[in-house]
Amino acid sequence: MTYFVEENSIVRKIWGKSDTILFIFAGASAEFALNKAVDWLYFTGKLPADPIGRLFSTVEYARKIVFTSMEEANYAIDTLRKIHGSVESKRGATIPDWAYRDVLFMLIYYSIAAFELLERKLKDPEKQEVYDVFYRVGTRMGLKELPVTYQQWLPVREEHLQSDLEKSEYTSDLFLQYKKHLGAMRFKVLTEGQKLVVPDRVKKLLQFADFSLLTPVVPLYKLSRVMKMDWLLKGVLLPAEYKKQINELDINGK
Repeated sequence: MTYFVEENSIVRKIWGKSDTILFIFAGASAEFALNKAVDWLYFTGKLPADPIGRLFSTVEYARKIVFTSMEEANYAIDTLRKIHGSVESKRGATIPDWAYRDVLFMLIYYSIAAFELLERKLKDPEKQEVYDVFYRVGTRMGLKELPVTYQQWLPVREEHLQSDLEKSEYTSDLFLQYKKHLGAMRFKVLTEGQKLVVPDRVKKLLQFADFSLLTPVVPLYKLSRVMKMDWLLKGVLLPAEYKKQINELDINGK
């Protein structure tokens, strides 16, 4: 069987552990709240109504792409494009191509940042491998102006950070929704986790301090994984109703 992502790929290692995935979406949830195109998800109402549910829905599509055959992955990508096309039709407008690229760029950036936070620094060929996977996703979706290599992508990513982000009423409302659905304690953990992975531009717009209260906790968390105790920490920090979905994210095991 031909897979969209090779079985020994670093991308499967990144997307095969629940804690790495949760940090990916912690960072993305902060950055996306600043995106100038976030009003598109307010048009459907689905993101503010159930931000955690939307996270798991997005993860489901990502897993289909990363862990299934070429045919199934392409079908998942095509389905995503059709869903967005339906929203465009209902609104009578087109989601700008740069907005699609921004989301793709978030997946690339936070896949690398989350893995490096919890595991180890990636080598340049591994970063290229991450980029290649999402480049193929973007190409399948019909996105234009995608850099061909990781190194070519870096300045483009920086340009997007400078031009496509702003703090707006949507930003404030989304963070209120995060707090509402997570509770005050878990929301605090979310924002402290976001500080660990978001780029400086995002920190500045959200007025995040450089220091995160979770910085000294990360080494302890890594140790808890070795001792098979990370399930206890996840149980404390994440809503009980999502325990099953969180456990299912651990494809790679421990």
